[in-house]
Order: sequence, then structure tokens, then C-alpha cells
Amino acid sequence: MQIAVSTSIQSSRRVVWLAMFPATVALALGTAWPTAAPAQVANFHPCNSQPSLPICKYGYGKRVAMKRWGAKPAPLDPDAVAKATLITRNPAEEIKNIKSSTVIVQDVDTLEVLFARQENVVRPIASITKLMMALVVVDRHLPMDEMINIVTEDRQSESELPARLAVGARLSRSDLLHLALVASENSAAKALARTYPGGASALVDAMNTKAQSLGMVDSKFVGPTGLSNENVSSATDLVKLVHAVAQQPLLRQFSTDPKHEVNGQTFRNTNMLVGRPNWNIMASKTGTTRLAGDCLVMQIQLGERKLAIVLLNSQGQSGSRFGDAVRVQRVVNNQISAELALAAQ
Repeated sequence: MQIAVSTSIQSSRRVVWLAMFPATVALALGTAWPTAAPAQVANFHPCNSQPSLPICKYGYGKRVAMKRWGAKPAPLDPDAVAKATLITRNPAEEIKNIKSSTVIVQDVDTLEVLFARQENVVRPIASITKLMMALVVVDRHLPMDEMINIVTEDRQSESELPARLAVGARLSRSDLLHLALVASENSAAKALARTYPGGASALVDAMNTKAQSLGMVDSKFVGPTGLSNENVSSATDLVKLVHAVAQQPLLRQFSTDPKHEVNGQTFRNTNMLVGRPNWNIMASKTGTTRLAGDCLVMQIQLGERKLAIVLLNSQGQSGSRFGDAVRVQRVVNNQISAELALAAQ
């Protein structure tokens, strides 16, 4: 039995995909979404309350979390662990357990929406912003081997974590782009903006122009890092952004590298799912600020499908946004299994 729920998103008609689930399960899926997640506490940073995250286990993240705030390790979301199962027989329960306030899972080829929640709500997107910054830099065809010095202004930001790149450090544009995407290094993003033709203001203008060209009608950018809460978008728009990034080979590689080493320093990917077996990630970016909460966008290959996954304002235990991504894959794998079983009959 197939059940489809039609919904109007802006001017186009999308389908919330519940194919082949029993009617009772489909009804449960429609009512099982959690209530809106609460706002983050003041002075929130993931390494403050969640030092067990990979980014907080290494280098400055760990030092700041333990010394500045005296943070104690928080339990890791059980669905975020490396050995978490990726198949379920209870998709309704999986969706019920999703911790993100805003969710969309969409097939980027067919534009079919598998499921969604608050997908048109406009909210801060934190360092997801860096995907648009990187896309604009690549579009301009700037020389990637050009060497750029880190200056004092590159290290000045509103972030609670200090920049890891020292004043005077000399890196190629390629390395800076790599660090901005892998480790979400704010000083790298600011150096890229500063050295963009016309400076940071020209880069921001290009970011907004690019958003318009991609049909991102809910999006606005005011800076390259995402630290400003005026960098906003919707989950529907971010599907378009992550798909555009996945089509750029350089950005696809940089955003999905487990780590990048430069000048004797190792910078690790802020997405703990990168590099795991059974995860074919084509583009990825995390983001976190107090108002944006924990965010994650990815494009993945799952079976024959290319899926965009957008998870914004995730709440719960440490790594809950990654647990949400695991829960999403379980639901989709359940659907794939059902389709294969039907085809075999």
C-alpha cells in the first residue's frame, strides 16, 4: 500500500514520501515529530557542554573546553557511535527520536521530499555559511596555489574558540579553503574573504548573488564565517546549496576529507560521520552557534539515490545531529529494503 501526503512548499508541489509503509506506520510518521527544540543556553559552544565530540578531543577544542569552562564529558548520543546500526524495522520510532527542530531529506535528482519538518523556517545557519563562501571563491577561479599570510584581523572574531592559525602563518588559498571546510577554521574563512577581489564586502555580495542564482529565496549572508546570526537560510534552500557544492570536485573533496595537515598542524573534520564505512558522503558541513544550535548538512549516496540531508538546531546528547543523520539513513534503508522485496516478488 502506498501513501503520499502532498504539501505546498512556496510555489511548487512537493511530496512527503511514505511509500510502502503500512497505514498505521504512515500515520505514526505524520504525528511523531518532536516538539520544537528549546533555545540553546547562553554562551553555548559544543565543546562547553559536549567535550566528547571529536573536535573537542584534539588540540585547542579540548584545551578550551576543559580549562576555560571546566566542562565534563557528556554522554554521546547512542545513535552517533561508530558501530550504530543503519537499518530499522520501526521507521516511525526513528523519526520520533530525531532531535533536530528543522529537518529535510530530499532526493536531489527527482526533487522528491522523503520527509520534512519546519523545512521553510528561516533561521541562523552558523558555519554552514562557509559552503557558500567556498562556492563563490571557486566560482571566481582564483589561483589556488597563491600564498596568503594570516594577519591580525583574520584572527579577530566573535567565536568562543580561538583561531588556530597564528599571525604570520603563510598558507596557499587551497589550504585555507581546505581548513575552512574540514575544520570550520574561522581565520581561514576570513583570510579568503579579505583576499577576494574587492575584499570581504565583494565576497558577501557574490554570496548573495549566488544564492539568488540557485533559487535560494530564504537566504541572506552578511559575512563569510557564519558567526553572525544574520546569516540565515531555510532547510529547503540549503538542499540547493549542498547539491551545488557536491557538483564541485574540489569542494566535494575538501568537505569530506577526514583531516588536513598543514604547517605541522592537524585539523580534523568536524563531521564525525566522515570516513565511516557505509557512509558515502559527497559534501558535508557542520555549524554551531548559540542561536543556530548544532547544524549538519550533507549530500550522500544511498543505494541509487543522491540524498540531501539538512538538520538544523539539533538538541540532546553530545553528537545528536550525527545521531539524527544515522536515524535518517535507517529510515531510508528501510524503504530501500521494502522496494527490493517488492521487486523480487
